[in-house]
Amino acid sequence: MTSLSSVSPYDNMSPVTQVAYRARAAAADLAPLPRSAKDDALLAIADALEVRTSEIVEANAADIARAREAGTSEAIIDRLTLNPERVRAIAADVRDVAALPDPVGEVVRGSTLPNGIDLRQVRVPLGVVGIIYEARPNVTVDAAALCLKSGNAVLLRGSSSAYSSNTALVRVIRDAVGGSGLPADAVQLVPGESRDSVRELMRARGMVDVLIPRGGASLIRTVVEESTVPVIETGTGNCHVYVDAETDIDMAVEILINSKAQRPSVCNAAETLLVHKDVAAAFLPRALDALAEAGVTVHGDERVVEYADATKAAIVPATAEDWETEYLSYDIAAAVVESLEAAVAHIRLWSSGHTEAIVTTSQAAARKFTQLVDSTTVAVNASTRFTDGGQFGFGAEIGISTQKLHARGPMGLPELTSTKYIVTGDGHIR
Repeated sequence: MTSLSSVSPYDNMSPVTQVAYRARAAAADLAPLPRSAKDDALLAIADALEVRTSEIVEANAADIARAREAGTSEAIIDRLTLNPERVRAIAADVRDVAALPDPVGEVVRGSTLPNGIDLRQVRVPLGVVGIIYEARPNVTVDAAALCLKSGNAVLLRGSSSAYSSNTALVRVIRDAVGGSGLPADAVQLVPGESRDSVRELMRARGMVDVLIPRGGASLIRTVVEESTVPVIETGTGNCHVYVDAETDIDMAVEILINSKAQRPSVCNAAETLLVHKDVAAAFLPRALDALAEAGVTVHGDERVVEYADATKAAIVPATAEDWETEYLSYDIAAAVVESLEAAVAHIRLWSSGHTEAIVTTSQAAARKFTQLVDSTTVAVNASTRFTDGGQFGFGAEIGISTQKLHARGPMGLPELTSTKYIVTGDGHIR
C-alpha cells in the first residue's frame, strides 16, 4: 500500500501542468517579497548573462544554423540573432529594470470613508503570467525580469526556432534566481516544441492568470481566439508616417528613414508613408532617393510612381494588400493623399492601431491628427521607433498592447499588476 507521504502532487500531471503548478507555488512566495530581494535577483541575472555570454551565443548559433537551413527570412533571423553586444544590451536592460520603482504595494487611491473606514486600493502581482512568443530570444530575458520585479512567476513558451537559445537563457536565469534565494520556479520554460504544449498552456485556466502573445498576426489571433486563459493582446505594427502639407522637408525625410530603415524587422517600424498632395512635388523626389539609398523598395500608388522617374527609387505598383501588410523588411507602401482627413481615413481603415506619426510645422494639424487618430501612440515630429518601453523610460517592455482593456501601448511594470482593496475598520459592521 502506498503511503500518503510518498504521493507526489505531480503524479498524473502533464509536463505543462507540472510547470504551471510549480509556477503557482513560486508566485505565492514571490508576492510578499521586498524590493531589495527582487532587485538582488535581477542584478544576479544581469551578471550571469555577461559571465555566460559564450554559452548563450553558442546555443543561439545552433538556432541560426537551423533557421538558415529552413530558408527563414533575414528579417526573422535578425530577430533571432544574439551576439555578445546584444547580450550585453539585454543585461543592461535587466539592470535598468532593477533600478525602476517597485509597483507592488503602491497605493492607487485611498480615502477615509464617512463611516470612518480606511479604504486603500493597492497594486498586487497578477500571479502566473504566460508568454507565448516567436523568434526573439531577448523576450525571454525581458519577460523574466519584468515579471520578477512585479512579483509574478512567468511561464515562457518561445518558438521552436529559438529553442536552444531560450533553453540556455532560462538555465542561466534560473541559476541566478535560485542562487539569490528566490524560488527558481518563478522562471520556467514550458516544455515541448509542438503546438500541443501551446494549446495546453492556453487552456490552463485557474493555474495561469494571464497570457501575453508576442509575434505575428497569426499567432496573436490564435491565442486570442482559442485561449480560455485571459489574454492581453499585443498587436502587429502596421505603422504610418504622414507628411503634412505644412512641413519641414529635411525633418520629414530624416523621420521617415529612421522610422522605416533604422531596424525594419520590429513592430514599431513604419510600413506606410502618406504624403499630402500639396507637398508631394517637393518631398517625394528627396524621400524616394533617401529610401533607395537605405535599400528600401517602395510599393507606391499611381501618384507616387509618377515622381519616381527622376529618382533612384526601387518602386513597384501598390496593391490593396500592401496597405494592410506589416512587411518587417526593407519595403514600404506609399500614397499621396488629398488632405489630413484623407490620411486619417486611410489610417483608420488599414492601421493595426500601433503607432502613427505626423510630420508638420502646423500646431493646428498636429492637434487635429492626435485627436482623430486612435492608436496606442501618436507621434508628432518624431519617429515611430520611439514606441518602446525602454524609450519611454519603463525599462524593458513585456509587449505593446493594442487592445483597450487593462493595458494599452508599451507594457512596463505597472501593467503587470492588478489591484486589491484593503478595508481597515475599528469594529465596523454594516
